[in-house]
Amino acid sequence: MRVQTRHTPGFGVARVLLGPGEAVQAPSDAMIASSFGITEVPGSRGGLRAHGKGAPSVFTAPAKGGWIDLAPDGPGDVHPLEFDGRTGWCVAKDAFLARPSTVRHDAGWQALQTLFGGDSGFLEHYSGTGSLVLSCAGPVDQLMLDSGEIITVRPGFLLAYPDTLQVRLRAVDPSAPQSIRTGEGLVLDFAGPGPVLVQARKPR
Repeated sequence: MRVQTRHTPGFGVARVLLGPGEAVQAPSDAMIASSFGITEVPGSRGGLRAHGKGAPSVFTAPAKGGWIDLAPDGPGDVHPLEFDGRTGWCVAKDAFLARPSTVRHDAGWQALQTLFGGDSGFLEHYSGTGSLVLSCAGPVDQLMLDSGEIITVRPGFLLAYPDTLQVRLRAVDPSAPQSIRTGEGLVLDFAGPGPVLVQARKPR
């Protein structure tokens, strides 16, 4: 699977190029068009929902390969995040757009359960190899942290970070309302070394 992007950063489209018999998981409503012969197996209605859409479908290329064009449900960018098989990534829950079977969604990843106190938070963990395509509300910035450098990020702007970073979740004002599921009233402190990906606009 290879990914080409166009119309970035304002109205990004991801073209996923598939080899013979190769498959990709993506929300059905995100598909703009595909080469002839791509087959779709819809996801179960009770399954994972992505970026406000229904359960992802599995799109499979025929024997000669093919392509599928995918877009988020609003203005913004698309960002292929490359996995090397060594480092996993924590990703904003609403950012998933497409992934091959070689990139795993690690439901119930222990470190996130610890971060959110066992609740269902605003992040998901992925691991494996290949490209995880993310939808972003705005252009993507990579903030590269030096060893020992600490920064603070608002959850609404966070896109992804490698699971090798040290991270702490805290309340802006302990007496004000907070939400583990949306990030309202909370911030994340990151300690380097490593990158933090943020999006220049908050999702709607």
